[in-house]
Amino acid sequence: MKNIKPTESELEILNVIWEKGAATVREVHEVLEKQKPSGYTTTLKLMQIMFEKDLLLREASGKTHIYRAAIGKEAVQGQIVQRMIDNVFSGSAAQLVMQALGNSSTSAEELDEIRKYLKSL
Repeated sequence: MKNIKPTESELEILNVIWEKGAATVREVHEVLEKQKPSGYTTTLKLMQIMFEKDLLLREASGKTHIYRAAIGKEAVQGQIVQRMIDNVFSGSAAQLVMQALGNSSTSAEELDEIRKYLKSL
């Protein structure tokens, strides 16, 4: 699989599309604008660039374009986590996990899920 390096803004757009499955620029823009103010043309331009970078698929529906993610959420998350492990934690997944658990309040349910996962390994 090729190395995927979406920017922070591209990740925000991908998250909206992963959530919706497919969306127009207007639908994506409406969600993003609730998080932080930005112009419609900025969202449009970013999504056009993402299409050119093969991050998004695009199909015409009349005058409107419908966008879908060209890459899976898990694949992107996996590559980002691996880059963090390599670049920030000197290749140590354990250091990443300990840092993540130490810096956030983890619920009992989440800790149970983590224990089950570790046992399955």
